[in-house]
Amino acid sequence: MKIYNYEGKANIVGPKIKQLRIGQKLTQEELAIKMQLENIELSQKVISRIEKQERFVADYELLTFCKVLKVDIRELF
Repeated sequence: MKIYNYEGKANIVGPKIKQLRIGQKLTQEELAIKMQLENIELSQKVISRIEKQERFVADYELLTFCKVLKVDIRELF
């Protein structure tokens, strides 16, 4: 059974990603560029949807967010 939406949310890490991004003074566009440099094709619009918990986040994307934002994966949860 695939679940892509739980209680109206597609992920639980979006608000934390937003908090970390803002704390590092990055725009959504800058974060998208950093992700693209790690071979994860995300646009500013996709970052926005992730932060609003409207888009599913794959496990490999989570690992790359951690690398780009320089945090342990446990900090996202």
